[in-house]
Amino acid sequence: MQNLETHPKSRRPVHQLEIERPDRMEEACGVFAVQALDQPVANLVYFGLYALQHRGQESAGIAVFNEGKVRLHKDMGLVSQVFDQEVLERMPGALAVGHNRYSTTGSSKVCNAQPVVLMTRLGPFALAHNGNLVNAAELRAQVDDGEVEFTSTTDSELIAYAVQQAVDGGLDWTEGIKAAASQCQGAFSLVIGTSDALYGLRDGYGIRPLVYGYLGDQDRGHWVLSSETCGLDIIGSPFVADVEPGELVVFRCGDPTPERHRWIEPTTRMCVFEMIYFARPDSRFFGESLYSYRQRIGQILARESAVEADLVIGVPDSGIPAAIGYSQSSGIPYADGLIKNRYVGRTFIQPTQAMREAGIRVKLNPLPDVLNGKRVVVIDDSIVRGTTSKKLVQALRDAGAIEVHMRISSPPVTHPCFYGIDTDTQDQLIAARLTLKEIEEHLKVDSLAYLSKEGMVEAAHAQSEHFCTACFDGNYPVPMDASIKASKLMLEPAGVAATHL
Repeated sequence: MQNLETHPKSRRPVHQLEIERPDRMEEACGVFAVQALDQPVANLVYFGLYALQHRGQESAGIAVFNEGKVRLHKDMGLVSQVFDQEVLERMPGALAVGHNRYSTTGSSKVCNAQPVVLMTRLGPFALAHNGNLVNAAELRAQVDDGEVEFTSTTDSELIAYAVQQAVDGGLDWTEGIKAAASQCQGAFSLVIGTSDALYGLRDGYGIRPLVYGYLGDQDRGHWVLSSETCGLDIIGSPFVADVEPGELVVFRCGDPTPERHRWIEPTTRMCVFEMIYFARPDSRFFGESLYSYRQRIGQILARESAVEADLVIGVPDSGIPAAIGYSQSSGIPYADGLIKNRYVGRTFIQPTQAMREAGIRVKLNPLPDVLNGKRVVVIDDSIVRGTTSKKLVQALRDAGAIEVHMRISSPPVTHPCFYGIDTDTQDQLIAARLTLKEIEEHLKVDSLAYLSKEGMVEAAHAQSEHFCTACFDGNYPVPMDASIKASKLMLEPAGVAATHL
């Protein structure tokens, strides 16, 4: 008999509505888990997911283990919409696994919300996944034994079935998870909970991040897994280490030393966009906050593309550290020229086309008192299709800016991502279609410049081979099926890529 309790919350049928694709790079997911005795683990995971909300705003879910049973609660919406104190109080236990989702593989529906919970001969398990597989069709064929009842359209469910079948085939949890991971290709940072242990695993390239810390005294053996260190910070969990690329780490409650297993030889290729934009600026990579890195890329950008201007502004929030760095290096004063509505997330209520034409004002509003009569350098983290950037430039001019010089703190995005970033097909990427001059004319800016690939890597104080830079250069580290590649690669990039890389 399956010892599983499921309590979905569905007060509104919002999952039936389509969500407009944003004009920027969007992440796949955030994962978080807590293993602790005599602690409100569901509440702690709630706060961890709250800190990781930037990684996914479509759905949220938490699975809690308590005396051999799993209680699962998930729904569409932000963490604060899906959970309230009444729900969390019904979820006692010693281990909880949580997930925020932004859809890449699988549509935006409640059935695709995570964690995925399945039963095995050893008991239930809950799986949360950040990333994207490039062999999902092949894996589906491998796990579809004629008895599998798929309930979602996600690659995450396929990974869960691979774990289930490995364990039901006679392997223990550790070996079963390793066996399932060996069937997967692409980007996958996994958090897996069982009745007696917590597991954290990264693919051999380490494309998506995963870190761990502890609660209370480390000797107590209470553990926390998080996509980023900001998730640890919010619940007061000291950072211990990264789950390394190609590593499986096993945490057992009460054991102060986790088991570390190398399940595949690593070839580190972490997504460089985690550094530039995705991760929160207070999260730490390579021993420092990303705020410091983003300031440095702004300083390098100023050296590479100087211009005479009266002030520097950043596009909130991710453009601000780079704008401050640009100001520091150039000597041009920094100012807040754009105000962000911080309560605007990914809404399920879509505006009309006429409303979308003025959509930049929904999230950003310029300050005429700051901008009027000024030559402005505006710093943003990327340009994908160019539609939002074009509206932004017009809004700055309407506010009185007499010159608008756009500087981008990353190289031109010329290739789509297959590893957990929601990007358009290549023919929709403006830098793949147009030259630098043509993009300038399209955006109606006085000048445009991107950060060089060399400058981006230099600022990281690391080697270029440690990063995946495929969206800038087409150098995909993970081999993939030709049909998958063809689904997004439609054309060869225009001269802008060669000019700036």
